Amino acid sequence: MTAHAGSPRPVATACPYCGVGCGVLASTGPDGGVTISGDPAHPANRGRLCVKGSTLGETLSLDGRLLHPMIRAGSGVLQRVSWASALDAVAEGFARIARNHGPDATAFYLSGQLLTEDYYVANKLMKGFLGTANVDTNSRLCMASSVAGHRRGFGSDTVPGSYDDLDQADLLVLVGSNAAWCHPVLWQRMVANKQSRGARIVVIDPRRTATSAEADLMLAIRPGTDGTLFAGLLVHLAETGTLDQAYIAAHTEGFDQALERARELGPSIEATARACGLAGGDVRRLFHWFRTTERSVTLYSQGVNQSAQGTDKVSAILNCHLATGRIGRAGMGPFSLTGQPNAMGGREVGGLANMLAAHMGFSSVEIDRVRRFWGAPRMAEREGLKAVAMFDAIEKGTIKALWVMATNPAASLPRADAVRRAMAGLDHFVVSENVLSNDTINSGARILLPAAAWGEKDGTVTNSERRITRQRRFLPLPGEARPDWWIVAEVAKRLGFAEAFSWPDVASVFREHAALSSFENQGSRDFDIGGLSQLSATEFEALEPVQWPVRRRSDTADKRFFANGGFFTPDGKARFIAIEAPGLRTEPDAAHPYVLNTGRMRDHWHTMTRTGKAPTLGRHAIEPAVEIHPRDAAAASLAAGDFAEVSTAHGRVTLRVVIDEGQAPGSLFVPIHWTAETASHGRVGALVQPATDPFSGQPEMKATPAAISRVAPGIEGFILSRSAVALPAGTRWARAAVAGGLGTVFSAPGGIDGAVIAAHLKPPGGAVSEMVDLGRGVYRAAIFDGARLVAVIFVAAGGRPSWSWIEAQFGAAELSPLARKALLSGRAPDGMADAGPTICACFAIGLTAIKAAIAEGACDVDAVGRALKAGTNCGSCRPEIKKLIETRPVTAPALA
Repeated sequence: MTAHAGSPRPVATACPYCGVGCGVLASTGPDGGVTISGDPAHPANRGRLCVKGSTLGETLSLDGRLLHPMIRAGSGVLQRVSWASALDAVAEGFARIARNHGPDATAFYLSGQLLTEDYYVANKLMKGFLGTANVDTNSRLCMASSVAGHRRGFGSDTVPGSYDDLDQADLLVLVGSNAAWCHPVLWQRMVANKQSRGARIVVIDPRRTATSAEADLMLAIRPGTDGTLFAGLLVHLAETGTLDQAYIAAHTEGFDQALERARELGPSIEATARACGLAGGDVRRLFHWFRTTERSVTLYSQGVNQSAQGTDKVSAILNCHLATGRIGRAGMGPFSLTGQPNAMGGREVGGLANMLAAHMGFSSVEIDRVRRFWGAPRMAEREGLKAVAMFDAIEKGTIKALWVMATNPAASLPRADAVRRAMAGLDHFVVSENVLSNDTINSGARILLPAAAWGEKDGTVTNSERRITRQRRFLPLPGEARPDWWIVAEVAKRLGFAEAFSWPDVASVFREHAALSSFENQGSRDFDIGGLSQLSATEFEALEPVQWPVRRRSDTADKRFFANGGFFTPDGKARFIAIEAPGLRTEPDAAHPYVLNTGRMRDHWHTMTRTGKAPTLGRHAIEPAVEIHPRDAAAASLAAGDFAEVSTAHGRVTLRVVIDEGQAPGSLFVPIHWTAETASHGRVGALVQPATDPFSGQPEMKATPAAISRVAPGIEGFILSRSAVALPAGTRWARAAVAGGLGTVFSAPGGIDGAVIAAHLKPPGGAVSEMVDLGRGVYRAAIFDGARLVAVIFVAAGGRPSWSWIEAQFGAAELSPLARKALLSGRAPDGMADAGPTICACFAIGLTAIKAAIAEGACDVDAVGRALKAGTNCGSCRPEIKKLIETRPVTAPALA
């Protein structure tokens, strides 16, 4: 279903968050407001959306948007310029540096947030016309090891299966995947399979995450030993006669060598269990279930990929499926869950530095093929630098020009502080973005180009099951914002390549991309959408979600791969891989005795430039925190709610302490989302070591040696305000969106003068209501502009008070006299309990209401859902509700 922007009919588009690739219906009202719902016709989500997708309408304001081209003057001040001036400056800088230092002194750093067409144009310019393959992407940080594992095993970067396999499997093994939080719509399909068909779920992860709450078996594996576990499984399959000898003989090579290596790593169940830090009985149960369950799907994500041994971990998983022939058939196969909305589309167009477009590599035949198709004058002849190596080269000064598009490497890359310093030294630094300020822009970007945001962009994305979906525009382009593909094409024209970059519209870019996929293919490459290369503009606009390959317009064949072989190696056979001995690249030591793990939170995304705008999403986790096992917390003299400094050899952060029995002893977990824009001391990327996988170049984000120590909390409090508030140096703070503005929580070790802040926030002619209790260290103020509440300040010596009820008043158009009178008490005047932290963000159900429902007899998650609706939409809060039920106080029966 499609419609023109502003029409009453909803526009069918794609969600911009994870790789599930959910279909979204966006309806624009007469007042400009946008209503978001799931698209029931889209096969990826069948109408479901997680809370992030459901709240997309809260993220569409133009607050903080970059709306005009800007160039930083010699004084360091950004000044608005015309598009012509900005594009001329971009082209001049790249031409000058390529001329003086060679094309390899230039680089692009792209993003899985780009549409396929954006990615295609950027890669064509750099790899075909500027003559360098220094084009990499933040997808290097999330799925590069899957790509490398697929290419080693299959000869191509092919995800063999489909989401339907998750409905049909009898065993679902999740490795390094917190799908309940990171891929919640797919996770609910898996849970539904368990409930309706009795499928078993196994979770393999060092942390007991929300996903493990539904697991039939949880294996809290020692970090870095996933490869050993699957090597042991391969040995078990061989010793129990579970191998598919016919499949191995007909369709694979290298089995004997892989099995020999596996016997060295996991010679027995007991040895495997010891090496992985697991109970022998649990390993035996997993191996038995896998051996006896033909319809088995192994799903893996960042816990596998983000590792210095990520490619070998992927290969160890693929080995087990190849050995049993459990691949490419209904309900079975290895399945990579990608993290970003268009990580797969970026792979299709060569978004990685070691790939060319249409899943081609850097062999002489493939280089020549792409050269001829593009008519490329200066085709890159070798692979470029992968992300971590690229920024190392910037630090060394060998890369002098960088263009960053739609990503924030100053926050997300390992050694993020060093990355920030390195970018500040670039000769030519361009950023295409839709925000006016982020850590990367503030690292010295010289030219800012205003890019279209979600809702304003038009093109395609590809999800984790290879399904292409149209992303359609339903909002007008604001200010002077333009699509990324147009921006790059305009620069290419100024560099002298107008003939190859003069597309009239995005459909023309898509057609060229599709035509290249079938060029000299004849079934020799997995990625082929040649059947879509002749779409008219009208047909492109109406394109329904379609899974590739689409070799002909009428291609309706089963889209699974490899059930009958047909791998994309020279001899058509898959390769078993003899993996190296697993283990951490850098082991903990006396100075850094813990293993630092990083990852996503339930309701946030990447560096929060989108989710940070949504008040609904900010209520679940207001500030960054470090999760630690109770035993380790006791050893470090830490209590829940304390502040602690987490440090590594590369940086340090200060975080709130959360004590969690699900953390493995000896490990720490810190979320990735907070940046210098949203927290003063929470940039975890600054702590991560730069170790990378030797095959994929993917960095080790899950196992950096770290230390933790208690930090004195000082005075705590919060500020609700219409815009960001500057706090005194040394104050620890974090910000989240609230209804009507921003909420800032803070801790000031040296104390803080709330009255000074109140005076700064008071508007001309405004009024301040105060409550001061110096003996208790309490200061509270409500600041008004006429009848309108414009700011609230609460300061306390005994921990941070709740703002739950006050936020509701802050977002109101006008306060009632009773609410105004009760404001400084921080509590509702009707005596109703504080809602507490939001547990179910979909329906804004807080901890207090859920605990009350449990106390009144809701004995399971479904009963809580019937009482409150909590957990009945995306389901990502169900594990938390289940934990509350399991840990509720049990009242002893009264004695007679």
